[in-house]
Amino acid sequence: MTAPGLRLAFMGSPEFAVPALRALHAAGHEILAVYSQAPRPAGRGQALRRAPVHEAADALGLAVRTPARLRQNPAEHAHFEALGLDAAVVAAYGLLLPPEMLAAPRRGCLNLHASLLPRWRGAAPIQAAIRAGDAQTGMSIMQMDPGLDTGPVLLREALPISAQATTPDLLPQLAELGARLILRALETAPAATPQDPALATYAPKLSRADARIDWHQDAAAIARQIRAFLPWPGTETQCNGLTLKLLAAEILPGIGTLGIGTPGTVLDDRLTIACGTGALRPTRLQTPGKPAMATADFLRGRAIPPGTVLG
Repeated sequence: MTAPGLRLAFMGSPEFAVPALRALHAAGHEILAVYSQAPRPAGRGQALRRAPVHEAADALGLAVRTPARLRQNPAEHAHFEALGLDAAVVAAYGLLLPPEMLAAPRRGCLNLHASLLPRWRGAAPIQAAIRAGDAQTGMSIMQMDPGLDTGPVLLREALPISAQATTPDLLPQLAELGARLILRALETAPAATPQDPALATYAPKLSRADARIDWHQDAAAIARQIRAFLPWPGTETQCNGLTLKLLAAEILPGIGTLGIGTPGTVLDDRLTIACGTGALRPTRLQTPGKPAMATADFLRGRAIPPGTVLG
């Protein structure tokens, strides 16, 4: 490495960020502080649970800070500046960095973003890429500025999206790719290339409301939604007051829906469902409080007759 032992802060929270933290530590960089989201109640007992990055940092013997906010927090700004950082590495941290902190490290703050910027700026780029039917996604190492994923890009590398890829399939691949790219960015200090705002698309933060299926969409779009929204917020529909969470499905594009029922109509005893175009057959599903199961097993215990309309 041409620039060993850089003085770094690492800022991240979910499992996605852990490979980058471990790679930076293994490469011999001096990680003076790890910033992570504060522990939150989780599980049936609502006991406080530390974020995966917090757990990984503790295992590496690194100092962890969990401020509730960074904006309008001059004490935290002063502490961050006093670290004398060469750079800060940010990966799915969850808090916006104010200008005072963006400007503090000598080489600024570098963000690991799971898309080929400027496509899919925002909070849910992997899900957006799958749902849109993109042929590829990737990782970008971006020099952060005050905008939302608008800074110039230092490095970018693509990753194909297979026809059946889900968000859980892509997450670990992108995390490892990001770990490799951030090491290269710190070592080589590549030139920053401004993003073309005319090519920008936005991937907003997901909510529970996004889980609902609109059966007027074509079958392929609904199948992509199912793959994109695993494990959260999920993809669900209502059937006679019961919530069905669809975990996997196959497309039946050759089945025409014109004249056989409105979109959302069950067409046969295998739970083939009419869509705006084509039809979809769930192959794996889950109901509240129950384990996931194959659709055939579910139907043996609870038949859904043809003509039932899902909503």
